[in-house]
Amino acid sequence: MILMTCPLVFGSLVYADRPDFNDKEAPQTLGDFREIQNALQSHLERTRSATVCLQMGGGSGSAVIISKEGLVLTAAHVTSKVDEEIKVIMEDGREFTGRSLGLNSETDSAMLQIEGAGPFPFVEVDLQDTTRLGDWVFSLGHSGGFDKARGVNVRVGRLVREAETTVQSDCMLIGGDSGGPLFNMEGELIAIHSRVGASREESMHVPIREFQAHWDELKSGKFIGDGGFAQKSKPGTGFLGVATEESEEGGLKVTELWKDGVAEKVGLKVGDRIIEIAGEKATKVLMANTLAELGAGDKLALKWISGGKSKEETIKLGERP
Repeated sequence: MILMTCPLVFGSLVYADRPDFNDKEAPQTLGDFREIQNALQSHLERTRSATVCLQMGGGSGSAVIISKEGLVLTAAHVTSKVDEEIKVIMEDGREFTGRSLGLNSETDSAMLQIEGAGPFPFVEVDLQDTTRLGDWVFSLGHSGGFDKARGVNVRVGRLVREAETTVQSDCMLIGGDSGGPLFNMEGELIAIHSRVGASREESMHVPIREFQAHWDELKSGKFIGDGGFAQKSKPGTGFLGVATEESEEGGLKVTELWKDGVAEKVGLKVGDRIIEIAGEKATKVLMANTLAELGAGDKLALKWISGGKSKEETIKLGERP
C-alpha cells in the first residue's frame, strides 16, 4: 500500500478490537445478530451526518466528508470534471457550494472541497487497510437523490471480493448511491461506491488505498488517466461565441456576438476590446491557437475594455455549434 505523502487532518482513527462476528462464516446465534446490530447503530448517526448528496446539472450522486474543513471523497463519474461548481446537500437539508478537485478516470475516484465555513461533520478513515474478505460492512447513500424526510439510506452486507483497485460487497446499490461511502463495522471509511455489477447485489467500490496512492494529484486538481469513468474535453470543441478583428489600439475589437453565447452572457459587447487572453496580450493568432487547444467545458480567462472600464472573467466555454 502506498501511504499519503501530504499532511492530512482526519478524525481520530478508531483501532477497536476486531469484532468476533467477522470471523464467523455466518451468524450462529441471536447474540451474533445483536452484536452486528449494535455495532451498526453505534456509528449510524455520525456516519449519516457526514454523507452528502451532490447535485450537478440534472443528476445527483453521493459523497462523504472526511475532514472538519470539508474535504470530500466521491466517485469520478459523479463529479466528471475538475474545477466544477457542485451543490452539496447535508442530510439535514443545509446546502453548500463545493468545487471538484482532481479525479482518476481509470479507477473512479475523485475529491471535492466544500466552500464555506466549517467545521463540518466527518468520518474516520481506515488508513491502515485493515478490512478483510468476509468482513461485515455497511453502505450509505442518497439513493434516488436527496430526500430530507427519508434521510440517508443504509444497507448491510459483507465484503465478498477484492482486487487491486476494486473491492466488492453484497450491499445493494441503486442510482444516486454512486460516490457514497462503504464502512467497516468500526465505523471507518473503507471505500467509495463506484458501480453495480451483473446484479444490484454485486456492488463495486473504490478502496481507500487507491485514493491514498494518488492523494497529492487528486488534492491538486489533476485529471488522471484516460479511462471510462470520466472523459477529458475534446480539443477544439470549445466555443466562445465572438468574432473579432485586430484593433489599432491593441488587442482585439469585438465585431459580432453569437446570440446567447457564453461571451454575450458574461457581458461582452460589440465594440469592446479584448486585451488579454489567458494572461497574454490578445492577438488573432493567440485567440485561434488557444481555442484550438480547449474543449467544451474548459475555462478561458479574458480581460477586456468596455465603456472605458477594464473587466475580466474566467469563462466556461460552450459547445461549438
